[in-house]
Amino acid sequence: MSSQVPAHEDAHEAHHGHSHGHQAGHGTFRSYMTGFVLSVILTAIPFWLVMSGVFDSPAVTAVLVMGLAAIQIVIHMVFFLHMNPRSEGGWTMMALIFTIIIVAIALSGSLWVMHHLNANMMPMSPEMMKNMP
Repeated sequence: MSSQVPAHEDAHEAHHGHSHGHQAGHGTFRSYMTGFVLSVILTAIPFWLVMSGVFDSPAVTAVLVMGLAAIQIVIHMVFFLHMNPRSEGGWTMMALIFTIIIVAIALSGSLWVMHHLNANMMPMSPEMMKNMP
């Protein structure tokens, strides 16, 4: 009988849908608000960079937007998914590293494809467009 869990603790775990055996911490209101504010800022800055044309070079703007997007992914993973090196035996840190690698491949591949499509497309004049079927 001493190994049984009291009824109120059992009901508490059933009500909250989790046990206290895991190591991942739940966020506080302050941490969620910090993540939200950082996300809003990291969304507003690229929007401002693109819409106001701060830089003359589109390449500089694209690199900055991609860098801020990568930072925003890390912010989401830390503040909303609670990933840190201590939780779940370090597996979440490996997931973070894997995510960063996949995002880098996707972003650089997308830019590479778009650059080559732009460079290799045949230019057309308005007269050529009129004669198209």
